[in-house]
Amino acid sequence: MSLRKPDPIYALVDCNNFYCSCERVFDPALEKKPMAVLSNNDGCIVARSNEIKALGIPMGAPMFQYKELLEKKRAIILSSNYQLYGDMSQRVMETLRQFTPSMEVYSIDEAFLRLEEFQRLDLIKYCLEIRKTVKQWTGIPVSIGIAPNKTLSKVANHIAKKHTKTGVFDICKRSTQNEILANFPVGNIWGVGRQLSKKLNEMGINTALKLRDVDIVWARKHFTVVGERLVRELRGASCLELEEVIAKKNITSSKSFGKLVTDKKELMNAIANYTTKACHKLRLQNSKAQGLYVYLRTNPFRRQDPQYDNGITYGFMEPSDDTTFIIQAARKCLEQIYSKGYKYHKAGIMLLDLVPSSYKQMEMFDTEETQSRSKLMKTIDVMNNSMGQDTIRFAAQGIDHPWARKCEHRTPRYTTNWDELVKVR
Repeated sequence: MSLRKPDPIYALVDCNNFYCSCERVFDPALEKKPMAVLSNNDGCIVARSNEIKALGIPMGAPMFQYKELLEKKRAIILSSNYQLYGDMSQRVMETLRQFTPSMEVYSIDEAFLRLEEFQRLDLIKYCLEIRKTVKQWTGIPVSIGIAPNKTLSKVANHIAKKHTKTGVFDICKRSTQNEILANFPVGNIWGVGRQLSKKLNEMGINTALKLRDVDIVWARKHFTVVGERLVRELRGASCLELEEVIAKKNITSSKSFGKLVTDKKELMNAIANYTTKACHKLRLQNSKAQGLYVYLRTNPFRRQDPQYDNGITYGFMEPSDDTTFIIQAARKCLEQIYSKGYKYHKAGIMLLDLVPSSYKQMEMFDTEETQSRSKLMKTIDVMNNSMGQDTIRFAAQGIDHPWARKCEHRTPRYTTNWDELVKVR
């Protein structure tokens, strides 16, 4: 006689206002004060405290549009401190791993946990303990949504964050699902983008409950297998396993410069740095690229300057994840599109047509050199992951980066830089 396998139970753990929370860990004086964190180059608002949200300032808003209001409210404005946030994220994830053997890190501030092994326990109490421990060990507050699948755990987390005092919400019961989904906007469902939300609303499907109750065959016909899977998850079925993350088809790495750039050498260094970061992401998702797109552009808002916007695509003979090779290709592209006499505001690269690392063209065979290059890339990744970003660099990246983004309001990198440790007198 075989024992019935327990139904899956997921918990989505989401850090509250993560970037702001990281800053508050090391500066408690920031608690309950309006605070915003800016994007690369201090351009847009990418993180908001609850106090900033209450002012009606949207995510991604250009800083200059709300500068007067923020100054009036004496808001704290900080530059992104990605080294700090990345390290704090790792600490949160390591803490979560103490509570379950099955976990998927979904983003820098989110993780899915499998909890069916613990269903003999009071799962609300168990998640409250998780929440308490994360706060004690890292200083980061989290919200937790419990559900029979990933999609519903996202819904439950939203309720936990917005409508509970405990920060934990369980949506496993059918009656609870009916009540919550009836008032949950369809556009807030995980995986429903702006265009799909508009289309569904035009069809009269404006809540999660209405979407849940559509015919499965109809959902597949109108929204493909992805739509069918979404409907099934809203009905309680578990269609997405842990670590079932769809690899990106393209990977982009680009930034606006901290100053206008005219020198080709500086542009070459910038492109090499962006390419290096993109290749690292490529290998992390076990993919290879079949091509590359490189672009340059001036600042369209500086109408007093001559304008230039150009890009070029470069196809590879075979898929590659070799940083050295792809940097060389990117530099060739830049040589072709660079035009003297312009003040460049932004540059970027995109790795195109990604395929699994296991993919091989039928006529191609591994050589000792390609195998050696692959081992080298893995070694570089391991060392940079363990010892800090850019511990090992490619010569093409350069040393001095006068083009680097602005971060005039960045706080110290408290956990990753010896020179910026908190000093206690």
